[in-house]
Amino acid sequence: MTIYLNALGMICSLGDTHAGIRQRLFAGDSGLHASERFLSAGIARTVGAIRLADEELPEASHLPLRERSRNNRLALAALERIRPEVDALIARFGPDRIGIVLGTSTSGIAEGETAFRHYVAHGQFPAHFHYGQQELGSPAAALATTLGVSGPAYVHSSACSSSAKAMASAARLINMGLCDAVISGGVDTLCDFTVAGFAALDSVSAERCNPLSANRHGINIGEGAALFLMTAEPATVALCGWGESSDAHHISAPDPEGKGAALAITQALQRAAIAPEQIDYINLHGTATLQNDAMESKAIHQLFGPATPVSSTKSFTGHTLGAASAIEAGLCWLTMQDDNPTGLLPPHLWDGQADPALPVLNVVHVGKALGHPPRYVLSNSFAFGGSNAALIFGRS
Repeated sequence: MTIYLNALGMICSLGDTHAGIRQRLFAGDSGLHASERFLSAGIARTVGAIRLADEELPEASHLPLRERSRNNRLALAALERIRPEVDALIARFGPDRIGIVLGTSTSGIAEGETAFRHYVAHGQFPAHFHYGQQELGSPAAALATTLGVSGPAYVHSSACSSSAKAMASAARLINMGLCDAVISGGVDTLCDFTVAGFAALDSVSAERCNPLSANRHGINIGEGAALFLMTAEPATVALCGWGESSDAHHISAPDPEGKGAALAITQALQRAAIAPEQIDYINLHGTATLQNDAMESKAIHQLFGPATPVSSTKSFTGHTLGAASAIEAGLCWLTMQDDNPTGLLPPHLWDGQADPALPVLNVVHVGKALGHPPRYVLSNSFAFGGSNAALIFGRS
């Protein structure tokens, strides 16, 4: 059974509408900016923060206290953008036939940070805090409560591959006949814990990240949400294939030979029943860390050679962690729509100084177009602990 991506609601540092996001993406206009909220040694950190103020996000007063968090409000904002399509399918199939599968890595950690600061100052937690706000399954529960649906609702939390695995799980639920439609994607929000954690690993770049460059210094943390409405009913873009693997190599470093990455990509190609040369564009995981870029470049060159166009979009959005796979899938989805008739591709923002230690890849420059919308696109996600996922999208 072919699984289609029928609608997309997405918010990231590039914007909160399809037109706005696509315009900035194809123009090479990064959404990253310096934020004094995350000062380090008096220097503002570069992050991919959304431009919507907190008061512009949907209210969460209809949710139980344990599900009221900024992370869930951002998920609700993405849901608003596809709500008419979702409501139509609930009415058609019934609430028990609608599933929700999401990816996240932060959930309500920001609320926990605020609550513990209050505890230190006052000896008690604030009244608006509930420990359950930090529970990783909270975003799926919040959407299920909001929509009144009772199908399977759960969250994957496997770091940066979370929402890719959520989308693969959503496809399986439909294929097994357990759901007629699934809302799937990911949501993650900026918080001190995440930024400090990656900084402690010496993985955060002070300036805009620089994937594949000889001068790369690490990632920029971002935030955002992307929700797809997935069904077996034909649409422009389908999830044709997916692959998942585990390196079991190191708690944070990837297998330097890229074997796990190559395995996930190969599985996705096999499930899609296409050859590597049929891929028109590859959205790299492309974190701009020394080890990830080296490993991924090796795997891509091994499987596809130097000709297939590639780019990392993390220089636009930052690394949105558990939401990264879904947001990057969203950028691919926008690229594959009929209103991109010349097939403009997401460009690779960097300094152009290729690392001579990496295999040569065909890096997309601003304005590069195929002459037609991409037929098949590959999007990679490689996470801590060697959790690898690859998604292939195709135009129907």
